[in-house]
Amino acid sequence: MRTWPALEVGRLDHPDLFQAALLDFDVSAIDETTEPDAWRVFFGSDAARNAAAEQLSRQFPDTVIRHLDVPDEDWVARSQATLRAIRIGDIVVAPPWDVPDEPLVIVIRPSMGFGTGHHATTRLCLIALQQIDLQGRRVIDVGTGSGLLAIAANRLGASHVVGIDDDADAFHAAQDNLPLNADANVTLRHVDVRHARLEPFDVLIANVTGALLRQVAPQVHDLTKPGASLILSGFMRTEEADVLDAYSAFTSTARTTEEDEWLCVTLRRQ
Repeated sequence: MRTWPALEVGRLDHPDLFQAALLDFDVSAIDETTEPDAWRVFFGSDAARNAAAEQLSRQFPDTVIRHLDVPDEDWVARSQATLRAIRIGDIVVAPPWDVPDEPLVIVIRPSMGFGTGHHATTRLCLIALQQIDLQGRRVIDVGTGSGLLAIAANRLGASHVVGIDDDADAFHAAQDNLPLNADANVTLRHVDVRHARLEPFDVLIANVTGALLRQVAPQVHDLTKPGASLILSGFMRTEEADVLDAYSAFTSTARTTEEDEWLCVTLRRQ
């Protein structure tokens, strides 16, 4: 039987900071255990698990971290089966087994590690998208993951939407979700933003990590038109100054209410 490399994590005094740190690794899923303040974190490889354990032990010395190899007993499917539709503003994000009769529903099949609308940063981006005019705009979603934000942009009126991701699993997850939303007009590209050669867009969304946002600031600039809107998330309050410093060529127009120390900012290119 296949096993999944995992870490059992206990005594999480700062779960939000710990989850942010996990974004630097090849995490497949995070499963809360029956114990308070304890998680099982599943990885795509032994190497990723071991590297995470070494770095996290140094960063969080009071947290108990133990190596596990967990038998594959459909734990992913069982944990995801409890997910239900959620509303974010006028948008309802629903798994295929819980689709309500609503005017603006986006159907996303849960998959390991990719957005279903239940994470704070995804919700913040969906709110930000609903606060700008997308009618007839060209939009790019950098690090599209499940494709949720790209589909949402199209459903909110964008005329041309491109979702890009360099992760093969994320790209395939987005491909699987497009047919679940028959009216979605989204083009997907399996490409790293640092190597994307595309015409500039009116709106750019990037819900990735703070470190990656800082690294790709020059490429983000080149992918946006003068006056373009930029929605950035995936970073925490402690990273805000560094992220905004990397985007000094953009003017801040809005900062959504943070959730669980996660932020989303809306900028405009000068």
